[in-house]
Amino acid sequence: MADDRYGGDVLSRKPRRAVPEVVAERGLVVEDPASGFCGAVIRFEQGNVVLEDRHGRHRLFPLTPAGFLVDGAPVTLVRPTARPDTGPTVSASGSVRVEGHTARTARAGRLWVEGIHDAELVERVWGHDLRVEGVVVEPLHGIDDLPGLVAGFGTAPHRRLGVLVDHLVAGSKESRIVTTLRDPNVLVTGHPYVDVWQAVRPASVGIRAWPDIPRGQDWKTGICQALNWGEPADGWRRVLAGVRDYKDLETPLIGAVERLIDFVTTGEE
Repeated sequence: MADDRYGGDVLSRKPRRAVPEVVAERGLVVEDPASGFCGAVIRFEQGNVVLEDRHGRHRLFPLTPAGFLVDGAPVTLVRPTARPDTGPTVSASGSVRVEGHTARTARAGRLWVEGIHDAELVERVWGHDLRVEGVVVEPLHGIDDLPGLVAGFGTAPHRRLGVLVDHLVAGSKESRIVTTLRDPNVLVTGHPYVDVWQAVRPASVGIRAWPDIPRGQDWKTGICQALNWGEPADGWRRVLAGVRDYKDLETPLIGAVERLIDFVTTGEE
């Protein structure tokens, strides 16, 4: 009898079960079997997936075939793809995107924010809406002279001002400045956070919470030191990169900006 090197009927063998592909949506909990590290998907970096464990530690892993376990079973993680169009396209702010629209001529009114970072964040989320409505966002570089700036602007029913203020809480310097304004064509709203960075949800930038910075220390510098983010310019790039749409922002900031846009755009033309 001839030697059966295959130990039986090859055709009768069952084919090896294929490892399923699983879309690595944010929040999916997976395990790296080689290291035993278990964590939730939080983002992707240069073709790798970043996981966060229950202690807030981050680890980066390559997206190798059959490289992870989900509920103890091996899977191949794949990056999420854009979903097919099933209806009106939604902008980053959650509004219906106006396709093929040419930006309208700028309104006489303006939306003022405290600084460059505030302006960039508003543009990231509400940029489409602002161009459709013809609203220009201008950074003030602080509001210490807000009453004088408002007087110099020259407001009118068709020339309204909306002002977004950081740390607008009872007893703050900002709240004291705002109370001096008595112009019906000016609306000031804000959020309770020390800086607009803090209005970005921690999970969106890969942290569990924003660190507490002692009073008297520059907040951005303290944050970057606590998180090993380098200089404030490096930290801001991380923060802005973590914002894709309104869901990455805290509710107080969303509500404040929406109110300001409505106020500026409902003035007489």
